[in-house]
Formats: sequence, structure tokens, C-alpha cells
Amino acid sequence: MLGSFFHGFILSIGLILPLGPQNIFIFNQGAAHQKLRRTMPVVVTAALCDTILVLLAILGVSVVVMTIPELQFILYVLGFGFLIYIGWSIWQSNAEEVHQKHAAMSGRKQILFAVSVSLLNPHAVVDTVGVIGTNSIQYTEVAEKWAFGLACILVSWVAFVILALMGKTVRRLDQKGTMIAAMNKISAIFIWGVAAFIGYQILHII
Repeated sequence: MLGSFFHGFILSIGLILPLGPQNIFIFNQGAAHQKLRRTMPVVVTAALCDTILVLLAILGVSVVVMTIPELQFILYVLGFGFLIYIGWSIWQSNAEEVHQKHAAMSGRKQILFAVSVSLLNPHAVVDTVGVIGTNSIQYTEVAEKWAFGLACILVSWVAFVILALMGKTVRRLDQKGTMIAAMNKISAIFIWGVAAFIGYQILHII
């Protein structure tokens, strides 16, 4: 059981390290808010979304869903639209807004954006289904399978708290907000790049 836990732990770290819309958004909100507790809506929501995806992957439900072409198309279209919008919202922030309330989203808006970048990002869903779901198949014993899943879930919760803390630390060091504003521009371009790739896949589905 310990072996399956470490397997899930190492696998999830490898999946969560690459820079993606979800990580970027959590980091940005950590930088935008003065207090860590005000970023908890985005941290908890993103972690809960990851928890749901992992559970669905382990139970095999998500594999069935992803085999339905109509649902795949809807997921890709929604994901494309949300990523374009999120990229634009991040791009618009400037050095002054980083330290103003405008850049720090309300709890309700944090939750909405966190759900969109977590559940409407096709690549994140496919990674969970294709990687975590596939790797969990090798564990036939219930205890081993759930130890594997628990490790994957634990990594998400810890990683998102760390990302928010990193954003808060950068805010403290970057008093003028110029560094964060530049990072936002780079982040927005990266998010639009992911959206463009999704758009390319949509054209192939059509």
C-alpha cells in the first residue's frame, strides 16, 4: 500500500509542475491579495475540482465520459472560450492594479474562475483520465487503489497552497508590481497558446 501511495505522489508531482492555466490563476490571486486567507476560495475550489477528477478517474467514470464525442466537443468549446476570457482578464492587469482591489477577485469570482480552469481545461481532464486513471488500473486491491488516489489528491491540495504563498511572497518583494504585471502578460500569452491548441483540435473534431 505504501508503494502505491508513493507512486501516486510522484506521478502527481510530475503532472502538477508544468505551468498551466490553473497554476497561473492561483499564483496570480496569491499575488493580488494581501492576506493568504483571502485566496482560500480559489485554493479550496481548485483542490476540490482536482479531487473530483481524481476520484472519477480511479472509479473509471471519466473514461466512459471521454468516449462520448458530443461531450468531448462541448468540453473543448467551453474550455476554449473560458481560456480566451481568462487570458484577456490577466492581460488587462497592470502594475498599479496588482496592489488594488480590482486585481484581487472576490471569493465568488475566484470560485467561478477556478472551476473553469480546472474542469473546462480539456488537457487537465485528459491528463487525469489518461495518466492517473490508467495508472490506477494496475492496483486491484481496494486499499492500494485508494492509497494511490489519496496521494494524488494530497499533492493537489499542498501544491495549490504553496502556489498561493509563492504569489504572496512575490507581491511582498515586488512593491511596484512591475514584475507581477510582466508575469501576467507572459501568463496570458501562455494561456492563449493552450486555447489556440484546443481550437485546432476543435477544427479536427468538426
